[in-house]
Amino acid sequence: MNLNLFHDVPEGLTQRARSFVGSHGVKVDVQPVEEHRQWWLGRDVPAAVIDRMAAYEEQWGGLVLPPSPRYDGGPRYLEADSPEGSASDGWRFEAGVQRTAVPYAFMIGPSGEFGIHAGKWVPLHATVAGWVESLALTHHVSGCAQQIVKVTGDEVDGIVLDGYKPVREVQGMADTWWRSADSLVAIYSGEAEALSFPRIRTALIYSGLDDWGLRGGVEDSDD
Repeated sequence: MNLNLFHDVPEGLTQRARSFVGSHGVKVDVQPVEEHRQWWLGRDVPAAVIDRMAAYEEQWGGLVLPPSPRYDGGPRYLEADSPEGSASDGWRFEAGVQRTAVPYAFMIGPSGEFGIHAGKWVPLHATVAGWVESLALTHHVSGCAQQIVKVTGDEVDGIVLDGYKPVREVQGMADTWWRSADSLVAIYSGEAEALSFPRIRTALIYSGLDDWGLRGGVEDSDD
């Protein structure tokens, strides 16, 4: 497997995420989706779904990023594969192979969501860019926070988010980020929902942040 720097940073990311991908991302070779098009068409996968897979791979294929603090690190690298679904329920496809042995697959949903599937489909972020933004924000704030506190299970419901605003660039669904005047809170609910196991719901509270720590130069027009 060949490793190269990831020079073609996808559009639509904040400057913080673009810097993160450009500095820490590498690219590996992946099999082109088009090599499998006829095989999938012969198994009743709609051409439009294969087109979505090809577009995903064109934008994100082969990207390797530092691991997520949850989901045992996330995908090893991004690559489209294994489409599944139906006209009534929508079609998903694999977003990339697991980095470690986790009981779910990382998938791209019918509307482009990034999520996990373990017999139940749970979108984590509304787009792949949202997932990448969350990784970039984790990397950034981990080096800025004066204190990081981990909260799990029922204690997550005790986190008071009055005065916090959602961090919009992560496009959170099951997983969300929240910003106050001096803190960031990341709430990870995806595994708990997918596995029907509320005790593994987790939050990370990053406190003691200045403006650079809170945003990394990214402005929020709603602030």
